[in-house]
Amino acid sequence: MQYRRFGKTELRLSVFSLGTMRYLASPDNVWQTIQTAIALGINHIETARGYGKSEEYLGQAIALGLPISRSQLYITTKIPPTVDADTMRRCIDESLKRLHLDYLDCLGIHGLNTWEHLDWVKAKGGCMQAVQEAVADGRVRHVGFSTHGSLDVILAAINTDFFEFVNLHYYYFFQRHAPAIELAATKDMGIFIISPADKGGRLYTPPPTLVNLCHPFSPLELNYRFLLSDPRITTLSVGPATPEELTHLSGVADCDGQLTSEEITVFQSLENYKNLVLGTEQCSQCYECLPCPENINIPEVLRLRNLAVAYDMTDYGQYRYGMFENAGHWFPGMKANRCTECGECLPRCPQNLDIPALLKDTHQRLKGKSGRRLWE
Repeated sequence: MQYRRFGKTELRLSVFSLGTMRYLASPDNVWQTIQTAIALGINHIETARGYGKSEEYLGQAIALGLPISRSQLYITTKIPPTVDADTMRRCIDESLKRLHLDYLDCLGIHGLNTWEHLDWVKAKGGCMQAVQEAVADGRVRHVGFSTHGSLDVILAAINTDFFEFVNLHYYYFFQRHAPAIELAATKDMGIFIISPADKGGRLYTPPPTLVNLCHPFSPLELNYRFLLSDPRITTLSVGPATPEELTHLSGVADCDGQLTSEEITVFQSLENYKNLVLGTEQCSQCYECLPCPENINIPEVLRLRNLAVAYDMTDYGQYRYGMFENAGHWFPGMKANRCTECGECLPRCPQNLDIPALLKDTHQRLKGKSGRRLWE
């Protein structure tokens, strides 16, 4: 296991962090999963107030005693932004009590996703007052934020200079947030990548087309290597449901150097194949088509179409597409069948795509059962 400096926090975190959204089958499963993670060299565990009983189960494991000293194990919990300081004070106290901890190594403002959330953070007497009090009295060591928001919100949050780290989505198959990585790095913030195996493409169950294109590597391995070859990124979240799901890390946890020529060749082959298959129907993700009068997140809808058509990543596409209209500010936007063919997007598209037709095609390909965030 390799370790990296988590930006200005000066913590040295393992390049993989144990996420705790999916390990809640039982307290025993939690205990075994944590034990396995620590044995692999993982020294950072991330939970959240909103992850069901995650804080409670982690606290029980801590109370039982872990095979590593508290000073060597870094624990992060996340709390949503609140309108007022009193609510945040109560939330911090409750999280510490559930976790059986005197202090948190890191506290993340969980889901700083909208301009309204950012206003709450910036407001005098708002939630950050309580967070700063907790830092002053030693109950919180470092403060950051997690986000599922738009790039402009993320950049604005980074530019507040309130935070020492950021948790965000960024993967080989989703590079929209590259400017946020760059800005965070210039401010010496720790950078934590959210769920690269799942949100990054459901790469633990890749379709045969993608498997063949990535040979001799696995799609998941390549995504990990894409991320870990970037020295600005500190750590990647891995969220196992069972201890056994951690075993695949042993082959990549020590491979954090530059991409090899063979890996670069495979990435180029993936790009060439996508260009060939999609041809003139490929969305370049320029985001010039927004805003949409019907609040359709056109670029994200068409990104999912790109992946489904080029790489047969239909399962992943259906999983993410099903969250539209069902996950609130965590995954905003309406489904593609809301398109009225008003045509406002058409003159904005530099590729002259027939966006209404592509939206209709995407809906037919990816419509299925609606989804919600896992911990809801």
